[in-house]
Amino acid sequence: MADDDVATRAPESDAKEPSMMSSEDTPAQKGASMGEHCVTDRPSPLGDQQPSGEISKIADVEVYITKPSDYPHLPSKLLLFLSSGTGIHSKNNQLQADKYASEGFLVVMPDQFAGDPAPNSATDPNADDQNPSMIEKVKMGFATTAKSFMVDMWLARQTPEKVLPVLRKVVEGAKEEFADAVANGGGIYAVGYCFGGKYVCLLAAALPDSAAHGQAPPKDEEAGMAKAEPLIKAGALAHGTLITTEDLEAIKSPISMACVENDQLFPDDVRTAGQTYLEENKVKHEVKVYSGVPHGFAVVGEYEDPKIQEAQKEAFKQMVEWLKSY
Repeated sequence: MADDDVATRAPESDAKEPSMMSSEDTPAQKGASMGEHCVTDRPSPLGDQQPSGEISKIADVEVYITKPSDYPHLPSKLLLFLSSGTGIHSKNNQLQADKYASEGFLVVMPDQFAGDPAPNSATDPNADDQNPSMIEKVKMGFATTAKSFMVDMWLARQTPEKVLPVLRKVVEGAKEEFADAVANGGGIYAVGYCFGGKYVCLLAAALPDSAAHGQAPPKDEEAGMAKAEPLIKAGALAHGTLITTEDLEAIKSPISMACVENDQLFPDDVRTAGQTYLEENKVKHEVKVYSGVPHGFAVVGEYEDPKIQEAQKEAFKQMVEWLKSY
């Protein structure tokens, strides 16, 4: 297991009213399950650069597909890209997927939300106004509270029972459509950010076949179906949300995690308990902890702090190298 790496430290922010969503970068308030960067895009640092992939469909599920420039003349490997709540139409998510394509992966980013991305998924509305008036601050406060409520309601709809069947359909469809890439890689790889991080864990787990299809597991485990093999060969995730100790203890495929220190969206105690289990059970894994960076830092987005910019590059390198090693 890799030793935890330390990046940079950023100012902390005050906690606010408990909600499943945090409006601050880091640390998130107690009990939060989603951060602002899970549901809102930052301005792109790449200016007018446009995504190079296209929106298509696999097994009747909308997907963003981006390919290496030399594919199919040179072999590729299939990578499932699981996004934050901003979904497949987010320019930043598409540009992030393109980065993996430039590293030789054929990338499929499915609409895991079935046309229901996080509320107000758009460029950060506060980015252009750093000094709002008092009245504007009050308005923003009401808007933030309303948005938090909407995100909480949205999260209640985005359950494994709903999301896993969508991912299963895409995996099975991609195996047929891109059989050459699956064969070349000896399986399917997966990468996930924020919300998508949890589902990388689930796809890397030996879940009952019923669970992969979104069905509730049988109450009597002995009467239940045999556990299936993981759906991915290897996975990597950055600043995951909603991840539980049980999710980590079910992992069987090699996995790399880029984590944020003191991130209550992925609490240190959950992470360390999971690390201990993976270590004791000899599951191949890598965990790097970045200090002082905001939750969401690893996704394409503009940051003025050069230390955060460097951490973003390092996290991408970490994840790409892990996937390529398998």
